[in-house]
Amino acid sequence: MTSQSVAGVFGAIVAVAVLAAAFVYGPLGQLGKPARPARVEQPMTQPMAQPMPAPPSVRGPVVREVPN
Repeated sequence: MTSQSVAGVFGAIVAVAVLAAAFVYGPLGQLGKPARPARVEQPMTQPMAQPMPAPPSVRGPVVREVPN
């Protein structure tokens, strides 16, 4: 067996390993990927709720005169 035939066999083994890794880690299209779940729209049976009122604005500290 010559070194060229050994290199050819070794090259074929490496090529198969690279193709297998490419197929496992990066399939094209939907092959191997889970199907996307269908988007379900909820029917509007109740009227829209009123938006909550904004909280009151933050006030600073209250300063009162303190008797001596």
